[in-house]
Parts: sequence; structure tokens; C-alpha cells
Amino acid sequence: MPYPTPLLVAALPTSGSATVAMVLGIVGVLGGWCVFGLPCLLAVILGHIGLHETRDGMKSGRGMAVAGLVLGYVFVAPAVALTVMVFFGGVIGAATPTPTSTP
Repeated sequence: MPYPTPLLVAALPTSGSATVAMVLGIVGVLGGWCVFGLPCLLAVILGHIGLHETRDGMKSGRGMAVAGLVLGYVFVAPAVALTVMVFFGGVIGAATPTPTSTP
């Protein structure tokens, strides 16, 4: 008795932008403040590209694009604020003369 032939179903290709957006969102959460919020910003940009690529259903990965967007948006504002505070704190600290006492 012959065995039935297995049914093969081709899976949709995954959006590379969505995958990278999710990975950069995770990197931004774990240490994005070390690189001035750049991974978070890139996660937001690539997340929007990934949403566009998965809109018509020809590619999978919409959930990864949304995850990258959420992580990017949540952590890009604090990372940019921290960067601005460190930068301006250093500039103001360097420009402000320190008082010295004379005996």
C-alpha cells in the first residue's frame, strides 16, 4: 500500500526590515543609551518600512515590525533626552568658570 504524498505549502518570505526593526528595538532597550538612541531611531524607521512591506500580505513579519516600532518609540525619547542632557551638561560645565578661593 503506497503512502500518501505529503502536502507541501510554501511559507511567505519574512520582511527583512521587520526583522531588523525588532532586533534593533531589543538592542535599543538593552543598551541604546550607550549609542545615543541610534538603534531605537533605526527601529522606528525600519519598523515603518516593515509595516509597508507586510501590508498587502505578500510578506510575513507584521508582528515583528510592530514590536520594533513599539520598542523604538518607547525608548527613543528617553535616549535622546539623556543624550541632550549629557551633551549640554558637558558644554555648560566646561563653559562655567569654577570659583576659586584666595587665602
